[in-house]
Amino acid sequence: MTKVGGEVDALCSKCELTLAHTVIAMVGDKPAKVKCNTCKGEHKYRPVAGPITLAGSVAKKKAARPPREKKVVISFEELLAAKKRPPVAYSLKRRFVVDDVLDHPTFGLGFVTGVRTDKIDVAFRAEPRVLVHGRA
Repeated sequence: MTKVGGEVDALCSKCELTLAHTVIAMVGDKPAKVKCNTCKGEHKYRPVAGPITLAGSVAKKKAARPPREKKVVISFEELLAAKKRPPVAYSLKRRFVVDDVLDHPTFGLGFVTGVRTDKIDVAFRAEPRVLVHGRA
């Protein structure tokens, strides 16, 4: 039976460890306010949540994580082959749609990944680029 002036194990808010505390106040048969015997800090009683480890802190259960999804790496050549369209020479005047394969004189083969009003996003082997299209 715990009483005022007695000792109880509690979680210290300053030390952040489970340590011996002296009971200062009780509400019914439960401690309400305690004083840490180590740091002398006074705070509300925080009961021990689980088993105490050798270090004196409460053991915490690790949350179960869902398994990581495996990333599939596809080469540029495989992506290009999947388009199944013959390459078309790039021109400012020509209009392109998503998945068109184009042959640029500087960047080489690439495929359209996005279309805006007058620009297209093209994936090339080295890096993606934004090109102009549909200019008269």
